[in-house]
Amino acid sequence: MAIQLDSGPTVKRHSYQQNAEMNITPFVDVMLVLLIIFMVAAPLATVDVPVDLPSNASAANTPPTDPIYISVQANGGLFVQEQPVALEQLAALTHGATGERRDTRLFLRGDQAVEYGTLMRVMNLLQKAGYSHISLVASEELEP
Repeated sequence: MAIQLDSGPTVKRHSYQQNAEMNITPFVDVMLVLLIIFMVAAPLATVDVPVDLPSNASAANTPPTDPIYISVQANGGLFVQEQPVALEQLAALTHGATGERRDTRLFLRGDQAVEYGTLMRVMNLLQKAGYSHISLVASEELEP
C-alpha cells in the first residue's frame, strides 16, 4: 500500500511580471524645476549699476623687470612709458618699446576721470596690434 502525501495546491510566489525599466519621472521633474530656477536667477546675476572704480584693495603683484606702461591722462593725453603719442601712432610706438614681442605684458593706466570708452578704444587698438596680455592698473586702497 502506497501513501500519497498531498502537498496542497501549488502557490506561485511571484505573480507579478518583473519590470526592469527605470522610472525617470522624478529625475525629469527635478531637472525642470532647476531649469526654471536658473532661468529666473540668470537675469538677476547681471550688474547694471553705474560705479566708479578708482582703486583696488587686493595685494599688489610684483611687477616684471621691464614693464611697459601705457598711460591715459584725464585730459586725453596718451603716453607709452613717458613718451607722448597720438592714438594713431600707439601701435607703432608700442611695437618699438616691446621689441616687436607680442607676448609682452602691457600695463594700462587710466586716470579716474577718463571715460571708459577711451580706455576701451586704447585697449582694443592694442589687442588689434597683437597684444593679448594687457593689465589695468589701479591705486591701492588705503585703509582708514
